[in-house]
Amino acid sequence: MKVVKNLTVAAALLISAIGMANTEATDFGKKTVAKYEVEKNLVKVNLDPVFVKKGQKVMMNLLNISQGKVLLKVYDNKNRLVFDQAIDGDVVVEKAFNFEKAFEGEYTIVVVDKFGTYKETMEVR
Repeated sequence: MKVVKNLTVAAALLISAIGMANTEATDFGKKTVAKYEVEKNLVKVNLDPVFVKKGQKVMMNLLNISQGKVLLKVYDNKNRLVFDQAIDGDVVVEKAFNFEKAFEGEYTIVVVDKFGTYKETMEVR
């Protein structure tokens, strides 16, 4: 049993050493840009917000890896701002919009972050 633990530790150290060998000594502990195409493809993540509609509610979830400011706005069908919120520093931005008591019409949810502007519409009847 002790041999298996020692082999596991040795394998982990070997893998760490190989990973460290691919970086410069001056890069240790710093954020660096991927040097190889394989590394770039491995870390590609879809950063668009996810909107889920359930009845007269819309749930929004956004992975905010930059931890920058995220603006949430809701406009009615006459382009009037009915909701406005700024969230700063959160990695995960979640918001539920409840339209159960809203006036009839079409509403547009707008999410703005460092990477773009995203829209979702909600029809209230």
